[in-house]
Amino acid sequence: MATNQHLVIISLDALGFRDLREHRAELPVLNQLMTDGAWVKAVTGVYPTLTYPSHTTIVTGQYPKTHGIINNTKLQPTRRSPDWFWYQKDVKVPTLYDLARQKKLTTAAFLWPVTAGSKITYNLAEIFPNRIWTNQVLVSLKASSPWLLLKMNHRYGHLRRGIQQPQLDEFITACAVDTLVNQKPNLTMIHLVDMDSMRHRYGVRSKEAMAGLHRLDKHVGQLIQATKKAGTFVDTNFVVLGDHYQINVDHMIHLNTLFAQKGWLRPRADQTFESDWTVMAKSTDGSTYIYTQGFDDIATLKAMIEQVPGVENVIDGAAAAERGADPTCTLMVEAKEGYYFTDESRRPLIVEPVHPDTLGQPDRYHGVHGYDPDKPDYQTTLVLNGPAIKAGVRIDRANLVDEAPTFARLLGLKFKQPLAGHALNAVFKEGPDEV
Repeated sequence: MATNQHLVIISLDALGFRDLREHRAELPVLNQLMTDGAWVKAVTGVYPTLTYPSHTTIVTGQYPKTHGIINNTKLQPTRRSPDWFWYQKDVKVPTLYDLARQKKLTTAAFLWPVTAGSKITYNLAEIFPNRIWTNQVLVSLKASSPWLLLKMNHRYGHLRRGIQQPQLDEFITACAVDTLVNQKPNLTMIHLVDMDSMRHRYGVRSKEAMAGLHRLDKHVGQLIQATKKAGTFVDTNFVVLGDHYQINVDHMIHLNTLFAQKGWLRPRADQTFESDWTVMAKSTDGSTYIYTQGFDDIATLKAMIEQVPGVENVIDGAAAAERGADPTCTLMVEAKEGYYFTDESRRPLIVEPVHPDTLGQPDRYHGVHGYDPDKPDYQTTLVLNGPAIKAGVRIDRANLVDEAPTFARLLGLKFKQPLAGHALNAVFKEGPDEV
């Protein structure tokens, strides 16, 4: 039987093992959690190391090929702004918050990816309007808990400026604090994106990214303090985690431009292409899927891609599935450090530098993720602290798929189906026991 009935999971998007290894002394809140709790140092992510596949793995214990969220965005090559995997209906397996609801526990989520339209008790879903006939209010109301959204916007809407950072994290933290104090949910999941945004725009180790890391440390402190105000602190286990790290880039690879030159797709002026393609790339930033239809010369295709500057490795669909990626892809291509992929079909060059003046525009980055999770010093990390956690535990290595069964055990829950990962039992004192 579970002895602790509250769990707060805080995702600091793009938090790497290196961040805590090198900067913990500058981060008073995280440092205290690490000192008094357990630290799983290097956590190997899933392939591709993107936010939506990763966050779905964190709450399912499965790889993308199994849970179904194989990319951030859907395969919609005729759309300049394809739909993201916003909705939980696309998740093919049970989630941690499903298990909690079945046990009559209350749940809350704040910008946690792929939770739109879910049955989370208090939910502010991550979603944005990408069609001219809708707007942020309408899509958010449909995807979230409507009354919670309206109430939080009324109380804290003045803190944000659309989706700009760091203001959005200020808003989300205020909403989560309010809910922790007044609703006391059993399971709370918070996704903070400030540092990830700064790394994309300014670089992985930039002063802007490091300032974001310090702001995140303060937000974690605010969330802990909220449980003290609520009177639930002594009964709350805290988890602080990353979903992936990032790598600096200065060149981009446009494989769809190459495929257009070969006549395998028909490019449009807006960088999309017609639906009668035979070969296409679907970027995951540091890597890219290759899909084919009615195309048989895969050996030639693979050999051609391997000759593109900046390409590190090309594996076939079976090998990609073995790594946990989309089993329906024909090939998966990995970029070298310094390079990333776009979906653009009509560029002047197949490989071109990222012009500094374009940084911050769509698909123009100084840092990205999505790479092979085994790349050197590219791991994320995990910190646990609370009444069920043994102080001083250090685990050198684990996998992202190990987190969901660990979190389930903290709430006295158990996934019925076999998981790809296993609970990190070394972090626990004597329990709680699985039920």
